[in-house]
Amino acid sequence: MQKNLKQTVGCTGKLSGGFFKIMRSAIVSGGILLATLLSNPAQAATSVALAWAPSLSTNISGYNIYYGLTNGSYTQMVNVGKVTNAIISGLTGGRTYYFAGKTYNSQGTLSILSNQASYALSVTTGLQIRATPPGMFTLTVTGPVGQTNEILATMDFKVWTVIGTMTVGAGGTFAFTDTNAVKYPVRFYRTEEVP
Repeated sequence: MQKNLKQTVGCTGKLSGGFFKIMRSAIVSGGILLATLLSNPAQAATSVALAWAPSLSTNISGYNIYYGLTNGSYTQMVNVGKVTNAIISGLTGGRTYYFAGKTYNSQGTLSILSNQASYALSVTTGLQIRATPPGMFTLTVTGPVGQTNEILATMDFKVWTVIGTMTVGAGGTFAFTDTNAVKYPVRFYRTEEVP
């Protein structure tokens, strides 16, 4: 008998800051104010969506967004054109990123750097399921070391039952074997972080 499997994994990030003030007034093209910083769960926490208030200057041609892993030091730059939001992708979970922006005019002259926003990306929790004879399933969970997770199972997606609790070890994973799976015609699994 073949079992149906389902994987449910969530991810979150931590916002530091929120609405920020520009520390100095812009010199040439006007500054930008990073206003909103959001995690995009659909993009597996390797992306951050940024939004900012448009520059009050009438002669801007676009925005450059700078980011990096060190407070006040930006090693990457993305030119986003004249839009007031951007998704910065290719980021690494478990790291804090720092963002700032500049406007530029048609001659390429840059404004001063805007305020800084930071975002801590969580380590993405993953769940892999494999069948192990006879009629059991082993769930391998990856996540941040020390994170405790409940393993839940259901037959109908309405009632979820905790069937185990494990803590991610030094290797960043743990394995849980559902020895009762053979008793059910169908079983779905998910993992939830214990606060």
